[in-house]
Amino acid sequence: MEQRWSWVKQLWASYKSVFFAGLLMAVLAFLGKALFEHWQAIAAIQITLSAWASVAIATGITLFAFTWTGWVWGWILEDLGHPVSNIWATQIYLTTNIAKYLPSNLLHLYGRTLAAQNVGIPLTAASLSVILDTLLMISAGLILGLLSVPQGGLWTAGLGLLAALVIVHPKILRFLIRRLSQLGAVISKSKSKRRPKPFLLKHYPWRPLLGEISIIVLRGLGFALTVQALTPVEIEAIPRLISIFSIGWLLGFVTPGIPGGVGVFELTVCQLMIRPGVLTEASTLSYGVALGSVALYRLMNTLAEALGAGLAWLDTKQSQTATTPILRSKIDKP
Repeated sequence: MEQRWSWVKQLWASYKSVFFAGLLMAVLAFLGKALFEHWQAIAAIQITLSAWASVAIATGITLFAFTWTGWVWGWILEDLGHPVSNIWATQIYLTTNIAKYLPSNLLHLYGRTLAAQNVGIPLTAASLSVILDTLLMISAGLILGLLSVPQGGLWTAGLGLLAALVIVHPKILRFLIRRLSQLGAVISKSKSKRRPKPFLLKHYPWRPLLGEISIIVLRGLGFALTVQALTPVEIEAIPRLISIFSIGWLLGFVTPGIPGGVGVFELTVCQLMIRPGVLTEASTLSYGVALGSVALYRLMNTLAEALGAGLAWLDTKQSQTATTPILRSKIDKP
């Protein structure tokens, strides 16, 4: 069994870069084909002064959503018994989030874990905070995505949401962490007799979950305003656009090896936006407008992330909060 596991690890280590590169090329090829076929419709789009104002508002809302995400991460660390300054947590999140566009789509998570360790938070709690943040964000995306899931996929999406909500229960997490620790010890052939550190999450993370839902709503609203810049959007279509954004963001987020979900988000959202009756019962969008909307959103979203990273970096240099991030300790003493 160990020999087979070792062979699988060696095979994956040798070919994972090829797999991720092939996946990224396939996604970009499909997106390039769509752009080539509909470039005339995209070129015909005219952006007025009021449309640019809508994009500017969308940028501000999206920047606030990213800032709020760092604040929620601070809540998660507090629930794990390591309260930190929420300003520090926001600074770290904004300055590391831009790394998601680098290959592997995981470096921004490692950056947050390392930053938490550097201020004295144990590796277990730092890693768990990032994992919890990811699971809660996925749960929030599923909750909002259910608003526009086709009837045939409702059961699948509902079961996925139920599984995500169950996994973040403290008792389930405690069991999974214990098993993963045992598996890690077996794989590394560790003979250490040290007892594992106590699991610190005492209650269900409702507050961070509600925070993650509000983050997706804000980002979805930014997407809706971006669509509004290119074509009139009825009020009743805004919840559907937020839901469509949630599905596209979720698929881009969970697809391995795609930096920032580039391509996956765009293709998913375009296919959903052009389906008859998705936005409203009587209207739909052309593929050209859908492609133009997601391209403009990607530009706006990247600008908001870059602004957030730059402002957080400047604030870190001028603020003493970054040097004293720990507020107090709630770790139970033996």
